[in-house]
Amino acid sequence: WLDTGTHESLLEAGDFIATIERRQGLKMACIEEIAFNLGYIGREQLLKAAADHKKNAYGEYLRMVAEQGVPGAL
Repeated sequence: WLDTGTHESLLEAGDFIATIERRQGLKMACIEEIAFNLGYIGREQLLKAAADHKKNAYGEYLRMVAEQGVPGAL
């Protein structure tokens, strides 16, 4: 839970998430990654999602998860 009831706390929450993602190289709350790791979608579906976002870092992250997995994944 992150308090985002004020402008300042919203900024702090965003900074916190960005720091975690940058330091760990993982995305937080990436629904496609979660579904893949829990077996709800397969590798091909994850690669399709990656292709849908191929022009940005999110798509690149999904492709990396599909091809290499993520350390510490479920």
